[in-house]
Amino acid sequence: MKIAILGATSQIAQDLILSFSKNQDYIFSLFSRNVELLEKWINSENLSDKYQIQEYSEFGDNQKYDVIINFVGVGDPAKAQKMGSDIFKITEQYDDMSLDYLKKYNKTKYIFLSSGAVYGGNYQEPIDKDTVATIDINNLKPTDWYTLAKLYAEAKHGSLPNLSIVNVRVFNYFSHTQDMNARFLITDILRAIKNKEIFKTSADNIVRDFITPPDFYNLVQAIIDFKHTNIALDCYTKSPVLKFDLLSKLEDKFALKYTVDPLADIINSTGIKANYYSTNAIAGDIGYVPKFTSLEGIVQEFYLLDL
Repeated sequence: MKIAILGATSQIAQDLILSFSKNQDYIFSLFSRNVELLEKWINSENLSDKYQIQEYSEFGDNQKYDVIINFVGVGDPAKAQKMGSDIFKITEQYDDMSLDYLKKYNKTKYIFLSSGAVYGGNYQEPIDKDTVATIDINNLKPTDWYTLAKLYAEAKHGSLPNLSIVNVRVFNYFSHTQDMNARFLITDILRAIKNKEIFKTSADNIVRDFITPPDFYNLVQAIIDFKHTNIALDCYTKSPVLKFDLLSKLEDKFALKYTVDPLADIINSTGIKANYYSTNAIAGDIGYVPKFTSLEGIVQEFYLLDL
């Protein structure tokens, strides 16, 4: 099986590449706007003999892919805010490139990394199978650009029912390989532990469901193994975690010190969300069975770090 990975310098893509290297003997073509950076990473992981690195200009040049996985986009909330409306251009460019290929080779599967942000709204309740996406169209804010870019791509995919496209909506993801300078709740916590600082957080006991590399790999492999379909799937683990349950566990296991501060600095590219996770387990219909709870996955990844 031959798989093309777009956006192969992204952290979640590289975690998946490492998971594949340990579990499957697939042939990979890796694409990135920064080939030099990708080559450096591949060499550092001793994978240069297994993976072919290519320029985007070479994509589809008489090459047959069984699967295309598109990771192109911005994962860091602070970077997403800085990009502003450019997020539309970059999302559409590489999505259209993939769709043009599928129209030519309609047996190819296309896995598109979407986001739980497509639901819009305020996430006062967790997402379920009956949740309706809501966008305040008359009062759009910069935090809506990312949401709308992903939503537009998903709508376009749905208009092509004869093509095999799976939109994978990532809500929360964590890996020990994560950029520790990124602005996420979990990386802010990690920096506090590593620097022996007090983590400042709001009093809101938000709920999150962090999928980690092993379960993300299981989900992607289930999609690859499943028949051709056109569908959207929400990422989930065996169970989500309350923020203060997470902080308590990390206090116990990794000596985290934290305090509640109403002025705590929070950056979020898609706005504040109380229950940013999904109970829509439709991925189970294609064979996905999560192995870990959110808390178990996080603790497992923390143990892989030098703290």
